[in-house]
Amino acid sequence: MPFPDIDPIAFSIGPLVVRWYALSYLLGVALGIFYGRTLLRRKSLWANNTPPLTPDQFVDFAMWAVIGAIVGGRLGYVLFYNLPYFLENPLAIFQTWQGGMSFHGGLLGIMTAMFFFVRHKKASFLSALDLLGAVSPIGLMLGRIANFINGELYGRPTSLPWGIIFPGGGDVPRHPSQLYEAALEGLVLFLVLRFVTQILYGLRRPGLVAGLFGTGYALSRLAVEQVRLPDVQIGYLLGTGWLTEGMVLTLPVLIGGLTLIFFSLRKPPANV
Repeated sequence: MPFPDIDPIAFSIGPLVVRWYALSYLLGVALGIFYGRTLLRRKSLWANNTPPLTPDQFVDFAMWAVIGAIVGGRLGYVLFYNLPYFLENPLAIFQTWQGGMSFHGGLLGIMTAMFFFVRHKKASFLSALDLLGAVSPIGLMLGRIANFINGELYGRPTSLPWGIIFPGGGDVPRHPSQLYEAALEGLVLFLVLRFVTQILYGLRRPGLVAGLFGTGYALSRLAVEQVRLPDVQIGYLLGTGWLTEGMVLTLPVLIGGLTLIFFSLRKPPANV
């Protein structure tokens, strides 16, 4: 299949250029706020009928989350994926419009922002992490779709009928690994967590939804890494031909997710 002719620039007004990638972030934040406020309004979903934040406080946190995601995501990319280049070109660190964001760094940035925010509000950090876990698949799905529009982060060559010939990827069809991740880390994980929060009342066990998010994301990422090409400046690690930087960075997320699930299930759920 040929790559769809989609301009990565959504629109421009004079010198102002707005890209789909930026719009995906903005839409992800907006939908995340809307869904998060919906969850917070339903007090019966939460342990002891006490959500970690009010809906208005969650709106206030959104700016903290954006800053945490951008700063953490950029620093994560600099440190984990291309440190030698940025040491030689330190001003390039601030050229975020040229791409280069790390999910793992962004995750740490948002979690750090949430820690200080709920500490200031004297709220439950674990329940706040559950809230982030419930809304995060929305942003992940939109971000991966934007990666596809940009024609970046594509996969290995494939003979499958849905293989796509990406610009810059040669003349061979490749796995649309961005769409695989959008489906698994985004849509599927959102539906699973939606079922856990709305039907199983998983938010009554602080840490459970956050743990399921971390575990679900990690398993999805590890699966897609089997067909996704590694970053060209790193390649496969240790000459294995299969181990990637993304897999190494995802393992702590998997361990953290499983740990949260284990400890959240040790106590009976509240409100029962």
